[in-house]
Parts: sequence; C-alpha cells; structure tokens
Amino acid sequence: MSEPPLSAPDSSFEPLSLPGKTPGDVGLHTVLPEEAGWRLDLYLARLYPQYSRVLLRKAIQAGGVSIDGKGGKPAYRLKPGQRVSFTLPELPREAPVPEEIPLEVLYEDETLAVINKPADMVVHPSRGHWSGTLVSALAFKYDELSSVRGPERPGIVHRLDRDTSGVILIAKNNVSHARLADLFQTKKIHKEYFAIVSGVPSFDSDVVDLPIGHHPKNREKMMIARSDPEAKSAVTRFEVLERFRGFSTVRALPQTGRTHQIRVHLAHVGTPVLCDKLYGGFASLTLGEIAGKRGAPAKPRGEDADADFDAPILRRQALHARRLTFTHPETGKEITVEAPIPEDMRRTLEAIRKYR
Repeated sequence: MSEPPLSAPDSSFEPLSLPGKTPGDVGLHTVLPEEAGWRLDLYLARLYPQYSRVLLRKAIQAGGVSIDGKGGKPAYRLKPGQRVSFTLPELPREAPVPEEIPLEVLYEDETLAVINKPADMVVHPSRGHWSGTLVSALAFKYDELSSVRGPERPGIVHRLDRDTSGVILIAKNNVSHARLADLFQTKKIHKEYFAIVSGVPSFDSDVVDLPIGHHPKNREKMMIARSDPEAKSAVTRFEVLERFRGFSTVRALPQTGRTHQIRVHLAHVGTPVLCDKLYGGFASLTLGEIAGKRGAPAKPRGEDADADFDAPILRRQALHARRLTFTHPETGKEITVEAPIPEDMRRTLEAIRKYR
C-alpha cells in the first residue's frame, strides 16, 4: 500500500470549534478513499507537519488520538470513512532554560559525567515539567553537552523515572554519546538497582522474562502484555537481600531498558516497589504503619519518646539506581560508579529493621 505524500493537500481536515493548529485544539478528520490503507502516524504527519513522527507516535500511544471513538496504534491502517480525532499535544521547547540547581557529581572527566539524580526530578522537559529538570541543571553547569537526542535533551544518554533516584550517565560530546548508546544497545552497560518492596518474595533469586506494553486504559501505566504484538521484550533478574515481616529489600539487575520495567516486573510477582502509587496502590508510608502504631503514645517513653508515628517517612517509590558499570568510550577502562542509598530510603529501611 502506498503511504501518504507529506506535501499532499489537507483535503480531509474538518475543524471543530477550534482551528486545530495549537496545543489543546481538537482536529476531526474523515479518511478519504484515496487515504485508505495509510498508517495512522503517517496520516497525522501529513496533516500536522509541525509535529515529529516520534511526538505523534507518543500522542497516539498516550490516548490523544481516536478512530471512530476508539483508541488506535501508530501502525493502524486506516479505512475510508473513518473519523479520526486528534487532540494536539504541546510542542517540545527548543532547548532547556539553564537553572542553577545543585547536582551531586559522582564521576566526571572531559568526556562524560555521572550524576546522582535526586528523587522528584524529571530528567528532561515535558508537559507540566518545563523547569527544575535535570537537563536545565546540566545546561547551567556545563558549557558543552552532546546534542544527539536533540536540543531539548542535551547530554542525556538514558533516563530514570521522576521518583527514581540514583546514577545517570551524561555525555559531553556526540562521539562519546554514540559510543555509550551503542554500549546500552548491546547490553554492555550493567545497571544495578536497590528497591524496598511490599511483601516477601518466595524466591532468593529469580528472572522475570515477560514483555511490556502500554496499558489500554491508563496512559501513564505500562503492563505485562503477552498478546500485544507491539509489546517489547523485557528481562529483569532479581536477588533478595533481606526479608522482614511484610517487607523485603531487593537487588534488581535489568537486562533490557523498558519504561517502568523493574516496577512492572516486581508488581507482577506480587512484591511491588514500596510507595509506588501506580503499581502498588499507595504513595506514602508513615512510621506508624511500619511500627504497627497509630499516633504517638499519650505519655511517650523510652526510645520512642520523640517519634511521630503519623508523619510520612517515605513519599515516593523506594527505587534507587545504585550502581552503573561501563567501559569508558575513550580509554576503554572499566568504570563502576555507585550512588549511596538516599536519606528517605535509608530512614525507611532503618525503621523496618527496627520494627519488623
């Protein structure tokens, strides 16, 4: 089947109450006979040349596009007469605004840097998160960063979820970026994560090899998707470090790098990451919930005299990128960089060890 010429006239555009040209507008289109068989993403690329194919695919996967009132996939082949509705996403900004945000540098040379990303920091700008990002901090700190992933993601070779803390690798030039990206692609960079989980695994070590795809109803969520042809293979090796009453600590060694991979796989085996609202059901944990107490004693005594059992001790998913081992792209030397367990997870673990 022939694909749409990107310069073809916009013959099927039927705007609703808005002109369909700015973010938030809704464009409604009818597929013409000569457009039958076109891929959905290419169809939209012809109509909206201001958006990249990558951005359009993301919009489709996030639920911003419907076909006759139902969701679609980027590779879906259109049929004549179908009605396509598209809610226009925000265009990415050209470059991050440099911001003076403190960064903990774990390793640095002329070629690359390894940063200890704190929790509650988005790696690169996205809708609703234009400031306070890692790339804004990097743009302020460094005069030169790689531009392989475009002006909005300078230096970024890989990413971490917003509430996942720990080691993240930054490339200072395009040559080192390409070499590091190849190491990731060929699985020659070894990542190790530390997690506190709800529940106690029945295994001492395990390998979860299950594909991950997008959740059909929740655009923020991923899921095990055995029957989805567009799901991506995902493999994670787990090792249990400590067991407690109702909690455990786990070392996670992902063999692939899918979105939310560790979180999805841990939830699938019945031990979701602690305080992972998306996959575990709750977003915070108090000292009292760990200790089995509600409220401070009327007359505090002993070592618990100053304890506030109602105060949240953890407010984000207890997942930390602890260690990264890779071959330096210039020297060929093997480098291992480790980020210490952050304070909130350390306090939580101390409380679990004490009360559980």
